[in-house]
Amino acid sequence: MRIVFMGTPEFAVESLKKLVENKYNVVAVVTMPDKPVGRHHDTLQASPVKQYAVSQGIPVLQPEKLKDDAFLEQLRSYKADLQIVVAFRMLPEVVWAMPSMGTFNLHAALLPQYRGAAPINWAVINGETETGVTTFFLDHDIDTGRIIHRVPAPIGDRDTVGDVYDRLMHLGADLVLKTVDDIEAGRIVTVEQETLFPSPRLLHPAPKLFKENCEIRWSQHTVKSAYDFIRGLSPYPAAWTTLRTADGKETQLKAFFSEKGLENEEIKMKSEKCSGLAVELSDGYLYLTDVQLAGKKRMAVADFLRGAHLEGAVLIESGTATSVPLLILD
Repeated sequence: MRIVFMGTPEFAVESLKKLVENKYNVVAVVTMPDKPVGRHHDTLQASPVKQYAVSQGIPVLQPEKLKDDAFLEQLRSYKADLQIVVAFRMLPEVVWAMPSMGTFNLHAALLPQYRGAAPINWAVINGETETGVTTFFLDHDIDTGRIIHRVPAPIGDRDTVGDVYDRLMHLGADLVLKTVDDIEAGRIVTVEQETLFPSPRLLHPAPKLFKENCEIRWSQHTVKSAYDFIRGLSPYPAAWTTLRTADGKETQLKAFFSEKGLENEEIKMKSEKCSGLAVELSDGYLYLTDVQLAGKKRMAVADFLRGAHLEGAVLIESGTATSVPLLILD
């Protein structure tokens, strides 16, 4: 069986590596064009998938456009029986319909939940205690195809998206291998997604993350939802807020982890025992424990406070008059 693998980030490398190590015939890899990096964007950096493919002597295709005639001709020349997609791009039908055995995708969620570009982030942001990985055949709409296999995975209360990412990366690689094994052996039975979750109104989406929807809107959060929001964006792209000091200067403050707060009457007792930053929300306090000021390094809040002058500082929400005072515990 001839396989073409499509993917770009580290998450996809583990699946490609699993196929290679199990002696599957990966005849080509399709990945994103090299990315300009460096201060002047004058250095090109290959994707993690390309780096691994080159190390294994696998031919690499890097199309700018997936409908380009030259790319399609080159892709056809590999005569793939099966295509596998892990963390790549939306494919046009002319690409996903090409192999005789079809094209399947690994999705980092239990479909039909969390369709979209950022399923791991949104599962953590929404406080889920379980997620998983799914393999499914591609069709015309994003993440809606017939399910081949699903495997659940836990989300711990203190897990960040980075923790869950690593867990699903390895679990997903195993599932990709199992899916290929089963396709080759002719023993798969696919399931339509609608039979697993018949009410679209109860589906959670997983839209792409931009800077705007990574801002912590304090007025919209309880202690738990703010806690989940921060860990659901940690370490990347990171939740952020705007810090305004007493002299009116504003700067961006990223939060990578926090602790759920105490009752109002206990905060004074806590302030006598440890240092930190507390944000008062509608139902208690959230303690920021791991932060990064714009232009500075990420650090524990105790180290951050040694060089900061935060008396009278507030956290503000972009485009609103809303501000939340910072309680400095030292």
